[in-house]
Amino acid sequence: MTAAAKKIFSYLLKASIVVLAFVFIYSKFLGKNDSLKQFEALISVISRNQVIYTLTAVVLLMVANWFLESLKWQYLAKKLTNISIWVAVEAVFCGLTWAIFTPNRIGEYGGRVMFLPNRKRIHGVFAMAVGAFAQNVITNLVGILASLWFIYYFLSINTWLYLGIMVLSLAFLGLFLMFYFNISWLVIWLNRIKFLRKYNRFFEIMGRYNANELWVVFGYSLARFFVFSLQYYLVINLLLPNIPFFNMMMTVFVFLFIQSAMPSLDLLDIGVRSFTAMHLFLYVTNQQIAIIAAVSSIWLINLIIPAIIGSVFVFKLKFFDRTA
Repeated sequence: MTAAAKKIFSYLLKASIVVLAFVFIYSKFLGKNDSLKQFEALISVISRNQVIYTLTAVVLLMVANWFLESLKWQYLAKKLTNISIWVAVEAVFCGLTWAIFTPNRIGEYGGRVMFLPNRKRIHGVFAMAVGAFAQNVITNLVGILASLWFIYYFLSINTWLYLGIMVLSLAFLGLFLMFYFNISWLVIWLNRIKFLRKYNRFFEIMGRYNANELWVVFGYSLARFFVFSLQYYLVINLLLPNIPFFNMMMTVFVFLFIQSAMPSLDLLDIGVRSFTAMHLFLYVTNQQIAIIAAVSSIWLINLIIPAIIGSVFVFKLKFFDRTA
């Protein structure tokens, strides 16, 4: 392929990614969206200043959330190459644009690692997997503990059954944490699979992170978890100020835990999120419309707005970069 052909193909590919993202966004946001209309109706009867202050705080928390993820990505990428914090920010937002129309947000990997040198991109997928694993550990850790509380207080089950669930849950958490802080075990197991052994140069990156580095990644992930948990509190408290703080947050943790375990497509995910939240929050409130509206507004702020911002950075991608 000639240089001119590569340039044309690269431009068409970038344009296609942006067009796909905006088509999906239009279909779910600019098109008919009853949840967001319900949110507008609910906030219309609340003090204007209170709404402005709350939504401003939620948007600032969105920025903080993705900035923390950018710092985490910059830290993980150091094993491969040094990137500036601004490049890390561009990569994260670009990845969100790709994620918006791909199952389980898998496109986020592609969009993000494209900001690495060509020969480091496949390695980057596995470095990013370490960060995703840390985030998953946090969600499971907090979510399972919250679920044990939720089951105890809201579900009438046999005491022995509950104790069995608790023991299995705590054992699972212990194994999950042990596996994360010994992620090099995964590299060893992958090397034992004959047909994967030849790809060791790609996945061995996961074994390079020592315990101290994994703790740093864990810290970034924990900070992110509580940032977007606070977003849920602010929006739900705006619409339903009578729900006790502790009950609300524990239910939010359970919701995030369940949501993380469900396969999804970001733009179809809003229906799944709404359905899950609606039934889960019935135990703490009967205001289902308000809960659906809250979940929809957070989805918009955390995923749709960043995806739109990330579309600008798609045009900075270098698909045919051959630098080391």
